[in-house]
Amino acid sequence: MPPRAKATPKKPATARKRKVKPAAGSVGLDASEVMADTPPAEVSRLSTLIGEAGGTAIARYREPFGGFWVVLAALPLDRIKPTPYQRELSKTHAERLAAVIPKVGRFLDPVIAVPDGDGFITPNGMHRLAALGSLGAKAVIALVMPEPEIAFRILALNTEKAHNLKDKALEVIRMARAIADDPQKSTVSEADVAFELEQASLITLGVCYERNARFSGGAYNPVVARTEVFASGPIRKSLPLREAHAERLLELDVAVTAAVARLKDAGFTSGYLKPIVVARINPLRFVKAGKDLARPDFDRTIDRMLDGAHKFDPSKVKAADVAIAAATAGSGED
Repeated sequence: MPPRAKATPKKPATARKRKVKPAAGSVGLDASEVMADTPPAEVSRLSTLIGEAGGTAIARYREPFGGFWVVLAALPLDRIKPTPYQRELSKTHAERLAAVIPKVGRFLDPVIAVPDGDGFITPNGMHRLAALGSLGAKAVIALVMPEPEIAFRILALNTEKAHNLKDKALEVIRMARAIADDPQKSTVSEADVAFELEQASLITLGVCYERNARFSGGAYNPVVARTEVFASGPIRKSLPLREAHAERLLELDVAVTAAVARLKDAGFTSGYLKPIVVARINPLRFVKAGKDLARPDFDRTIDRMLDGAHKFDPSKVKAADVAIAAATAGSGED
């Protein structure tokens, strides 16, 4: 009998580190501590600013989780506005909210606010302000914080919660432009505000949506996310690069749209044709991604995709391919 092959020894399983769960009641302040200390000078100045804007500072306290100071205030509705880099107002949502408030007879949901010139801006209250304004309200209750940068952070959290890709990208590019236009933030880089911007690809896609509101960002985001990385130089210097990349993407979209038209001429009728074309011409489909692997070059990748789009042959697509795409993927439209 031939000798039996030796079994390859199995590698020992790597033990996963368990996340230590904090003990109940061990984090932050207890209820008796939220007003125990004297507010710092910046909070006193904030209370003064609220008064100068025609508002009333109701209470000053430290929020229990992080211990940061907050002023609970009533602000005149005309002295608070949404941050300029938010997604667009949903008229339907604002009207629905305005219809509900009178039925309850009171409005108990404070907005977040930070100082902005001689007034205030809110990163999360655009629809509430619109609804209250349509009802003729004079004031709104706000949780006012002295740190302007908190507006960016709260907006980033909202970006992950309730926005589609278009909403996210437009908010991110507006945040980036606001930072670039602020003389006091002339040295701030994309990497410095990576948490707020979330993904480098969203900056480029945001420029695309600015120039074409019907841009199919969902079809291209997997490629852009693999090739874009947060820049370490000032945002005012990295924005031109994002705009140049956006121009390349819009050029690619024109070529892909032409390839989709050839598919339609060949008899294919589906809302999933654009993702099929993009997937077929994507040179990164079979390239592994990882922290230790080199990031693909954006321009070289788009060059190859443009070449593939121009040469796209509809005869190589089968009806089964379209059916599979419809069953397993989104349309790429936003």
